[in-house]
Amino acid sequence: MKYILQFGIILLISFVGELLNRVIPLPIPASIYGMLILFTALCTGVLKLSHVRETGKFLIIIMPLMFIAPAVGLIESWEIMQEFIVAIIVISIVSTIAVIGAAGHITQLIIRFKGKEEKR
Repeated sequence: MKYILQFGIILLISFVGELLNRVIPLPIPASIYGMLILFTALCTGVLKLSHVRETGKFLIIIMPLMFIAPAVGLIESWEIMQEFIVAIIVISIVSTIAVIGAAGHITQLIIRFKGKEEKR
């Protein structure tokens, strides 16, 4: 029963993200809205981590299953993708390096900010 309640909370937040995606005319995916709502609720204490912890762990464990359908779609689209494979590889490498760099810089900023905050 606990898992059903926790999953319901996550689904409700995802649904609100879907509603925001329909209402706000920005090119932001509904899942991002949902993650921001969940993050804000957890940070502000509106939602306790214990309210979603077990289901969150379960969803992380089964996450690889979520990549099966897109992988099959890529395999089925191979004939179309062959023409652009070099561009796809270059874009994948460049975007991966950009994401790693941005994540590293943001992590360093957070560590510095927390270090300054602890010195106070």
